[in-house]
Amino acid sequence: MLTGACISRAGFNRTTAYSTAVWVLASEWPDIDLLYYLRGNVEAFAHHRGWTHTFIAAPLNATMVVGGIYLFSKWRSQRARPADPGHIPIPRQEARWPLLFLFGILASFGHILLDYVTAYGVRPFEPFNFKWYSWDIVSIIEPLWIAVMALALLLPLFFGLVSEEVGEHKRGPRGRGWAIAAILFMLALWGYRDYQHRRAVAALNSVLYSGATASRTSAYPYMINPYAWHGVVDTRDFYQTAEVNSRTGETDDSDNGHTYYKPEETPITLAAKRTRLGQVYLDWAVYPMIETLPEADGGWEVRFYDLRYAFPGRSSTVLGGYVLLDRNLNVLQEHMGRREDVKSVKVR
Repeated sequence: MLTGACISRAGFNRTTAYSTAVWVLASEWPDIDLLYYLRGNVEAFAHHRGWTHTFIAAPLNATMVVGGIYLFSKWRSQRARPADPGHIPIPRQEARWPLLFLFGILASFGHILLDYVTAYGVRPFEPFNFKWYSWDIVSIIEPLWIAVMALALLLPLFFGLVSEEVGEHKRGPRGRGWAIAAILFMLALWGYRDYQHRRAVAALNSVLYSGATASRTSAYPYMINPYAWHGVVDTRDFYQTAEVNSRTGETDDSDNGHTYYKPEETPITLAAKRTRLGQVYLDWAVYPMIETLPEADGGWEVRFYDLRYAFPGRSSTVLGGYVLLDRNLNVLQEHMGRREDVKSVKVR
């Protein structure tokens, strides 16, 4: 929403009324898929960043937002009081609805891009291609990015109040320069993060892990610090996590790293994988791990988690889930998140 507001203030708000409203709302509208939580957190996980985050759905997203604003504008005009005969009305900017519809589509595309730069990923080509795509350069929550966007929107208001106090008056929307600067900062941040990300991946590929070579490597960002990366390495028999300093090229898999041996396939894991949670989780996970724990009544708890989010000291239940099976491997429960009556495993 902050990015959409800055894009509008960069100049689009000078072209039509309701520009900022469309950019802000359409930039957030794809997350309407959170309504799937009404059907349970497994269905919410299955549909998150799903069809509302696709290129083909962008015109529909724009229609919903612009249509709502159109109805609001009609309601607003009907409630407007007639002007006094001696009052000279101040001309208002007219709404250019086709242009607003285009803005809504572009804002929906922007939402896809902002999700793509994170490690979680997005599936923009559904229903023709259900593959997940991610750039892996920015944390899902990036405080520096948020702060710059917020300041770009708030500082013009502050300076506008100061100008009014000293008697200065400026026609037209304020904050264009600040908004452009914030957008340029965002693009520069992405470029620098991408450069450091490639350095981190190169560092992971330059060493052996317990004598084994890596068949696949990935580096995932921390918040704020562009040089700290959480590395995950795939070998034939195990996964290895390691902390990477992209500035120095140093890789540390001793103190904060961990070796995860790939589990054997069993009837228990197969039963868990066939559940709704198992299917959607393995479709999304890049480095999936499955742990099988016996229950006191003879049943089983099968935990799913992704090593992308197995940061040192962080619980394995972050973006993880579990399936409960009875002794006959019938499904008793499937749930995203932490099992409340069992302590979560800490990744060391």
